[in-house]
Amino acid sequence: MLEKERCFLVGQNIPDYLLLPRERLKIYGEKQLSNQELLAILLRTGTKQHSVLEVSKKVFESFNQLSDLKEASLEELAQIKGIGPIKAIEIKAVLELGARLNQGKPMKLGRVYSSQQIGDLLVAELNGLYQEHLLVLYLNTKNHIIKKETIFIGGLNQSIAHPREIFRVAVRCSAAKIILAHNHPSGDPYPSKQDIDFTERLGQCGELLNIPLIDHFVIGEESYISFKEEGLLF
Repeated sequence: MLEKERCFLVGQNIPDYLLLPRERLKIYGEKQLSNQELLAILLRTGTKQHSVLEVSKKVFESFNQLSDLKEASLEELAQIKGIGPIKAIEIKAVLELGARLNQGKPMKLGRVYSSQQIGDLLVAELNGLYQEHLLVLYLNTKNHIIKKETIFIGGLNQSIAHPREIFRVAVRCSAAKIILAHNHPSGDPYPSKQDIDFTERLGQCGELLNIPLIDHFVIGEESYISFKEEGLLF
C-alpha cells in the first residue's frame, strides 16, 4: 500500500495490525506503543530483507532491556543487521537525551517527613550521573524545603567542597537546617572516609552557626545510604 493511501486511511475503520507505528502513535498516543514500535519510528526504514519492525525486534533480541540498550556501544549496535553506524549514533543520541531529561526533572519542594521520602527523591534526581554532584536542601524550622541547590560538580575534596559555600546560601535564605546529598558515579552508595570526614567537618560548622546538618545522603545505583539512619552523624 502506498504511503499516501495509508495516510488517507488513518482514522478509518481499518484493522489495527495494518497500521504502522507512526500511524498507531497518531491514533492512540505514544504511551500505547511498545518499545519495539517506538524504536521502529526512530529507525524509520528497514532493509530489503527485513521491515523496520523486524529490525527493531532484532535490537531488543540483542538487548533485552532499555538499560542494556543504553549501555551498548556504538560498535555493538552497528553490528546488528539493519542498524549500521548512522542509526547506531541516532539511537545513542536519543537515549542520552532521555537520560538527561530524566536527570533534569526538578525535585518538588515540599516538607521533609522521613529519610526514606527524601532518599527516594534524591535517587531519582542523582542516580546515573557520570560526575559527582553535591546538592544541598535548605529547610525552615518546620522542615519545609525552601531552597535546593547544586553547590559543586566534581569530587568531594577539601579544595573544592568548602563549607563556607554551603552555609553562605543557608544564611542568605535564612535556613534553619540543611540536608546534604551527593552521588557516587560508581553506583556504590557506601560512604568513603573522605565522605565521612567532610560530613563531620560540615556538622561542626553547622553547630557553630546554629544551622545543623540533619542528614547526608550518598546516592548509588538506584539506592542510597543515609548518615542519619546509619548513625554516622556526629
